Amino acid sequence: MPGGRLTRQERRRIEQGLAEGLAYAEIARGLDRPTSTVTREVTRNGGPSSYRGDLAHRAAGQRARRRGKAAPRTAEPAPAGHGRDPGRVREYEEAFAAVFTHQGLPRTASRVLVSLYTTDAGSITAAELAGRLQVSPASVSKAVSFLEEQGLIRRERDGRRRDRYVVDDDVWYQSMLANARAEARLVETARRGVHVLGAGTPAAVRLENIARFVEFVSESIVRAAEQAREVLYTAPRDPGPDRTPDGPGAEAARPPA
Repeated sequence: MPGGRLTRQERRRIEQGLAEGLAYAEIARGLDRPTSTVTREVTRNGGPSSYRGDLAHRAAGQRARRRGKAAPRTAEPAPAGHGRDPGRVREYEEAFAAVFTHQGLPRTASRVLVSLYTTDAGSITAAELAGRLQVSPASVSKAVSFLEEQGLIRRERDGRRRDRYVVDDDVWYQSMLANARAEARLVETARRGVHVLGAGTPAAVRLENIARFVEFVSESIVRAAEQAREVLYTAPRDPGPDRTPDGPGAEAARPPA
C-alpha cells in the first residue's frame, strides 16, 4: 500500500470518482489507499460536491510550506496501553471524526468529540486537546463551546482547578434532549406564524403542518430515547440464589416440581 502524500494524479482520480458517484471506499481501493485518507482529503477540501483535484493539490502544497516555516512540533501520540497500535488508533480516530463532519459537525469539534470518546478516562483538558490535535487553544475553545451548546460534552474542574471536558455514557440521550428543546422552539415559532399570517391561509396551514410534524417526531424520539436509556443503562437485577428469574425462558429455568 503506498504511503506519503497524495499526488496530483491521485487527487484528480478522487475528483473523477466523486463525479461518477463512487463511494469513498471504492475510490480508495482504486488508489490502493486507506478509506480514511480519501475521506479526510475530501472533507478538508470542500466536501464531495466541491472537491477539485488541482485546487486540493495546490492547497496541500501551501499547507506544507506553512508547516515548513513554523517551528517543528511533535504530534501527540495516540493513547497507548491495552495492546493498542497507535497508528491504527490514529487512523480510526480520523475516520470516526470524518463521520461526524459529514453529519454537519465542524471538523475540529468532530476531532475533539472523538478524542473524548477514545480516551479511557472520558475526560481531557484544553491543553491536552490542543497538543493531541495540534491545533491552537482558540480552536479548542471554539470547538468545546459548540459541543457544550449541543449537549455533547460538559465541563468540570479538577483538583488543580483546570477545566476538564467530559463525555458521559448517556451523551446521546442528553444531546437528544437538547435537540428536542431546539425543536420545541421551532414548533412554537411556526405556530406563532399561523396567527401572524392568518389561520386558514395557505401559508398558515403550511406552518401548522410543519409544527405538527416536528412536534410529533420530536416527542417520539424523546420517548424512544428514554426507553432505550432505561433498557440499556439499567443493570439487570440479580434474582439471587433462591429466586427464579421471570421473563422469556423462565419456565425452562424453574426446577421440576
